Amino acid sequence: MQYRSEYRSPLGNLTLASDGERLTGLWLEGQKYFGGGVADAPRREDLPLFAQAKQWLERYFAGEQPAPLELPLAPEGGAFRRLVWGLLLDIPYGQVTTYGGLAKKAAAKLGRSSMSPQAVGGAVAHNPISILIPCHRVMGSGGSLTGYAGGVEKKQWLLAHEGVLPQKGSALTG
Repeated sequence: MQYRSEYRSPLGNLTLASDGERLTGLWLEGQKYFGGGVADAPRREDLPLFAQAKQWLERYFAGEQPAPLELPLAPEGGAFRRLVWGLLLDIPYGQVTTYGGLAKKAAAKLGRSSMSPQAVGGAVAHNPISILIPCHRVMGSGGSLTGYAGGVEKKQWLLAHEGVLPQKGSALTG
């Protein structure tokens, strides 16, 4: 069974989902590919995991660099998507990579000579645990801010928060 909780962040409301023991989702308000059925899941503010996830988010938004794997994560998806999400976890705080770079790493893990950056981009876009699994750290070729299911302005804010881009403001409004 899935449960949900809400967290108010500098980026707006975040929705967290859990199976009771592991975090299965974290979506930004208005995010594309919002977890199916989570909006109807019962709210459980008393789950210890939600308290831990909110503490992690507090630390992150305060400028600390908590490790994503401090929390038990269980993103739901096929084998290829899970492979790509695992590669996202390897991108250090304050650093970025490209879809092409991820495609090369995914191809190597699968024993292939190459892989389409678009295929990797599709997996990145469907990441169900935003921020913790840092899909915002993936850029287009040439450093463009293309693609972010939570919205490019939120991606820009997260990258500025991590020191990758110049800070434009302390919080998003709206």
